[in-house]
Amino acid sequence: MAHKKIGILFGMENTFPPAVVKRITAMRADGIEAEFVKVGGVKMAAPSGYAVIIDRISHDIPFYRAYLKNAVLTGTTVINNPFWWSADDKFFNYSLATKLGVAIPPTVVLPHKQHPPDTSEQSMRNLIFPLNWEEVFGYIGFPAFLKPHSGGGWKNVYKVHSQEEFFRHYDQTGNLCMTLQRGVDFEEYFRCYVIGQEKVHIMRYDPKAPYHERYVKGNPSAHPQLHDRMTKDALTLCRALGYDLNTVEFAVENGVPYAIDFMNPAPDADIHSVGAENFAWVVNAVAELAVKKALNSDNPAGELHWAAFLAGSQARQQAKPPAKRAKA
Repeated sequence: MAHKKIGILFGMENTFPPAVVKRITAMRADGIEAEFVKVGGVKMAAPSGYAVIIDRISHDIPFYRAYLKNAVLTGTTVINNPFWWSADDKFFNYSLATKLGVAIPPTVVLPHKQHPPDTSEQSMRNLIFPLNWEEVFGYIGFPAFLKPHSGGGWKNVYKVHSQEEFFRHYDQTGNLCMTLQRGVDFEEYFRCYVIGQEKVHIMRYDPKAPYHERYVKGNPSAHPQLHDRMTKDALTLCRALGYDLNTVEFAVENGVPYAIDFMNPAPDADIHSVGAENFAWVVNAVAELAVKKALNSDNPAGELHWAAFLAGSQARQQAKPPAKRAKA
């Protein structure tokens, strides 16, 4: 069997990357080895040398994102696909989820409080001004969460209970593009690892607790009907978005699991925050997924529009002009 390498691209993480490398090595799959990625200047269209790369950091480092896109072009499977990830934002994902029948609290995307760099009032001439805030507040209601339309880590997230409180925080958001979403008065809250669009691990979670105590010890099980609904919705979302590694968060109000956050393609997997049991599950699941993809001979670029052009004129003639992405 041909020799194949699995690489892990990461930043400040100290526990998850070495654990995945160790687990892949222990699996002793024929011809498979795992290591930390090493990369310097990247030549265009040059192969990466990896069958699979697990991406944990390119959302923060544009150089890494460019490297990974080039790697996909030359035959590397990247977890998660950098083209799909780059195309997403949380507001689009909320809209998509609603079309798919997943419960989402009412949400609106709002204009930037300040003009984005290198723009002026003339750049915004299509914008209704003043905005009909009464319509927005009537649709959303209070309390609500004001949060960026893209991003994570609870950065620039504000809970607001009134119009006055909303404007006080909105005025601090600068040129960020923000969403306003109805707050869910949840009785239960869960975070779910979804791996390979097949495996779901549901974790009871307390977003109000200190960061290192948010994963509830003992992980009490959800009611079977709720468990099944969250599993189904989590799989629906990740399959539609094309994510092989993601977390989906559900806030449960009156028995309904509202999907609150599900654009986490490099989710927290540190043993000190998620706990030993959850850590062991995600390390094993990701290692198995990476090995499976390394052994698979499918071209990871096959679903992308330009793949048909690389395959030759016959494929171009046979291929229907696809949408950039099949979401549902």
